[in-house]
Amino acid sequence: MELKQAIYARRAVRAYSSEPLDRAVIEHLIDAAIQAPSAVNEQPWAFTVVQNSALLKQISSKAKAFMLAAPPKRLSGSHMQHLLADPDYDIFYHAPALIVICNTKVGAWAVEDCALAAENLMLAACAEGLGSCWIGFAQGWLGCADGKTAIGLPATWTPMAPIIVGHPQSVPPPVPRNKPEIKWV
Repeated sequence: MELKQAIYARRAVRAYSSEPLDRAVIEHLIDAAIQAPSAVNEQPWAFTVVQNSALLKQISSKAKAFMLAAPPKRLSGSHMQHLLADPDYDIFYHAPALIVICNTKVGAWAVEDCALAAENLMLAACAEGLGSCWIGFAQGWLGCADGKTAIGLPATWTPMAPIIVGHPQSVPPPVPRNKPEIKWV
C-alpha cells in the first residue's frame, strides 16, 4: 500500500477477529514506529506488548474503574460514564494485541515524539491490512503504580500511547473531515 493510501485509509478500528498476531508482525510495526522523527534525536520511546487475553481483560476492568473514580472533565458526559460502567464493555474491543508506547526520558518534546511514533505504527498497521486504535481510556491506569506493575514497566517510564492492533472484523467507513482553516501570512 502506498503511503497516501494508508493516510487516507487508516481508521480507528473497534471490532477485531480473534486471530492472533505473529511476533514478527508486531516487531515490523514497532520498527516502523521507531523511524519517526524525535527532537534532538532523543528517541525517548520503548514498547511493551501485551497479548495475554486475561491480562488485557484485567487492564480493561481496572482502567474503567480508574476512569469512573476520577473522570477527566472532557469525558464527564453521561454516555462515557454509562459505557465505562458496563461490565461487558472491553476498552480494547477484544483486539489480540496492545502495544504501549512509553516515554523513557524526561524531555521537553517526549510526548510529541511518542505521538509521532504512534502515528507511524498505526499507518504501518493499516498498510499491513491490520486495524489499530489509540485507547485513551487505558492511559491513566497504566500510568499509575499498579498499572505499571501489571505490565512490567519501570517506575521512570510513562505510558503515552496504548494502541490496540489486530485483524479488523470490518473497516469503518471514512468520516467526513472539516475543511481546514488555513491562514497565509
